[in-house]
Amino acid sequence: MPQRAGSADLPLHGGQVPRWLASRMTRLGAVMAEAIVHHYGRDELLRRLANPFWFQSFGAVMGMDWHSSGITTSVIGALKRGLKPLEKELGVHVCGGRGKHSRQTPQELVAIGARTGVDGAALARASRLVAKIDSAAVQDGFDLYLHGFIVADDGKWVVVQQGMNGDRREARRYHWLSEGLTSFLDDPHAAIDGVAQGKIINLADRRASASRNAQLDLLVSLGPEKIARELSLLERDGEPRDANLAQPMLPHLVMPVHHDVRASDVIARRLHGTLAAAAERGPQDFPELLLTPGVGARTVAALAMVAEVVHGAPCRFADSGAVFLCPRRQGSPPVPGADQGL
Repeated sequence: MPQRAGSADLPLHGGQVPRWLASRMTRLGAVMAEAIVHHYGRDELLRRLANPFWFQSFGAVMGMDWHSSGITTSVIGALKRGLKPLEKELGVHVCGGRGKHSRQTPQELVAIGARTGVDGAALARASRLVAKIDSAAVQDGFDLYLHGFIVADDGKWVVVQQGMNGDRREARRYHWLSEGLTSFLDDPHAAIDGVAQGKIINLADRRASASRNAQLDLLVSLGPEKIARELSLLERDGEPRDANLAQPMLPHLVMPVHHDVRASDVIARRLHGTLAAAAERGPQDFPELLLTPGVGARTVAALAMVAEVVHGAPCRFADSGAVFLCPRRQGSPPVPGADQGL
C-alpha cells in the first residue's frame, strides 16, 4: 500500500514545450534515469521521483523552467518516451500522463502485469484509488488533470499527479511511494511542500477515521433518501458546526452572492443516484466506497457533512503548509538537494 510522499504548489503556466526541447528532455531524462538505476538501483529511482524537491530539480536539469508547473507534465512525458526502449533492460515502466493519457493508466498497468508477471489488476486498483483520494478524499481546491504511474518489474511503484486551481493560477503536485507502507489513508505523508489552504476536507488524515467509518454506516442506517434530506438541511443552514465545540452554535444562514439558482445550490438527481448505487454495492471499507463508479468529491463531501452532524465525526483539518521530510531509510544513498530544500 502506498505512502503519499509529498506535494508541491507551483505557479500555473500555459503553453507548449517546443519539439526540440521535448526531444532533448527525452534523451537526457533517459540517460539520467539509467545512470541512477545502474549506480543505486531501481528502488532509489522511485524514491527520488517521490521526493518533490528532487523531482523539481530533475526537471530543471532536463531543461524545463525551474519553477513551472509544466515540469510535471514534461518530465513524465519525457520519461515515458525515453524509458520505453529501455524497459527490458531497466525493468522500469512509465504509464499515464495528462488528460486522456491519465485515464489509460489502469489498462497500461494490466498489460505490464501480463508481460512481467506482477499483479496488474492490483496495480490498476492502486492507480484508481490514489487518484480518487487526491481528487475526492482530499478536497484542497485543486482539480487533478495529470496522473503518472511509474512501476518496476518487482511491483514497487511511485505516483506523481498534479492538480490545478485556475482561480489562483496555481498547481499542486502530489507524490506517492509504495515502499514499506501499510495504509492509503492514515497520514501517509513523508514530505509536504506547499502553501497551506486552511481547513479542508481531508479524509486521508488519521483523525478522519471516525468520519470514514461513519460514512459507511450512513449508507446502511440512513439510506440515500435520508442522507439527501439531511444534506439539503445542512446546505440551507450553512456549514455544519464543529463537533468539538463545547457550546452549540446558533443557526446561521449563509446565502450566495449570485441571484440565479445554480446546480451547486441544489441537490442534484445524480447525487441521489450515486448514493443509491453506493448503498447497493455495500462497500466494506472506505477505499471500496471511493472506487464505487460515480463517487467523487461532491458525494464524499455530502457523506462527510452528514456524518459530522449525525455521528459528530469531524472531516475538516488544517492543510499542512510546512515542509518536512521523513528520515532517509537506512542504507539508502543520499538524495541530492534533500537537505538543502532544492
